[in-house]
Amino acid sequence: MYRVARFALLSLVVGLTAACAVQHPGSQSSEQSSEPIQTIPGPSPTPQPGTPRTAPQTPPSAPIPAPGPKTSSHFAPPPGGNSHWDARLGVHVLDNVPNTFYRQRTYYRWSNGWTWSTSPSGPWQETDASGVPPGLSRQFGN
Repeated sequence: MYRVARFALLSLVVGLTAACAVQHPGSQSSEQSSEPIQTIPGPSPTPQPGTPRTAPQTPPSAPIPAPGPKTSSHFAPPPGGNSHWDARLGVHVLDNVPNTFYRQRTYYRWSNGWTWSTSPSGPWQETDASGVPPGLSRQFGN
């Protein structure tokens, strides 16, 4: 079985190598013609010299409604906890725990410095402002 697979792989490599033959720009085969390629009649994608340009006409469509205010996040809320999304900070703010935030399966806590955890009860690891979402580092600094 190993020999069959090896032979098949070798045959494939040789076949692909032969198919990737390089033709140098100066050489021409007998199949190639020096005649220019003729264009297909029809509308030209670029305007001809001397003709005025016209804007493409599109059928009138219904106006696109303006997007409403961003009231929710693109990030899922923390599991099992009461929170609200703060768009300015870019995180979920835990309602019952002061200075504790959540985003992308990580909790962040500010207490005279930043800590993070994957659980709201810890263990908490120290970090600096570069280890928290940008909105939090701008709000609290470090």
